[in-house]
Amino acid sequence: MTPPTEGTVYGSEDVIDADVRWLGTTDPERLGYPTQKPIGLLERIVKSSSKPGDVVLDPFCGCGTAVHAAQKLGRQWIGIDITHLAISLIEKRLKDAFPMIAFEVHGTPKDLDGAKDLADRDKYQFQWWACSLVNAQPYAGKKKGADGGVDGLIYFSDELNKTKKIVVSVKGGENVDVKMVRELITVVEQQKAEIGVFISISPATKPMITEAAAAGFYTSAFNKDSKFPKIQLLTIESLLEKKDSARYPNLDAGALTFKKAQVEHGEDKQHDLFTVSAKPKKGSKAKP
Repeated sequence: MTPPTEGTVYGSEDVIDADVRWLGTTDPERLGYPTQKPIGLLERIVKSSSKPGDVVLDPFCGCGTAVHAAQKLGRQWIGIDITHLAISLIEKRLKDAFPMIAFEVHGTPKDLDGAKDLADRDKYQFQWWACSLVNAQPYAGKKKGADGGVDGLIYFSDELNKTKKIVVSVKGGENVDVKMVRELITVVEQQKAEIGVFISISPATKPMITEAAAAGFYTSAFNKDSKFPKIQLLTIESLLEKKDSARYPNLDAGALTFKKAQVEHGEDKQHDLFTVSAKPKKGSKAKP
């Protein structure tokens, strides 16, 4: 079926008729995922094909609209996607919409060894996953290829009606050096960004720490007493263990990249099932 345009009216013979509100480019329901479908459409499909308590399976769940609809309508669900960008977006969406929700995620790195394995298998998936640890959007819509030293972007608000930018650089190799910090400083200037965040598997060396400190601080326009390192060095391990995070002011607390889903009022607990699964390690068997 050809996707409808805004304002399309359907006759009685159509499967999807005019009471499903399709998403416009600035629709408040949009979260920032390019292929997002309307929640009303997926609610209709879930209602017409299942009963409360049934299990809904979405093997290509993208930004998670189907599992969102299933959760809202009291169904059990399993969602599967191979991209870590999709997985992190679905986690955020469900936690925003259902603040008390309980679910499990299988297939994403849980420790440093898992992160190293992902970096060895697919550097792009590693970069996208690492960006998700600081709520950054993969640069250039997660296209593979030259990125000019930018792997991700964070947008934040520190002045009314003015969006500011943070550049994220991810390194998955075992060796890091001061040259990488200098390159990030140059990229921050070229991008007219306020802050640069460097994420690596390996800890920063002393020369890297010295170089980052010499870059100075970003001072909040809203509060002159609030200063944030211009160049921030973070490790995968510290992010996974919640010991560190990207630091920056944010007046609206969340106008980052993917918008916040509206809170739903429904069943919050997912019973005895798991949610989004990523690609298993080479040589391992996926759990049934």
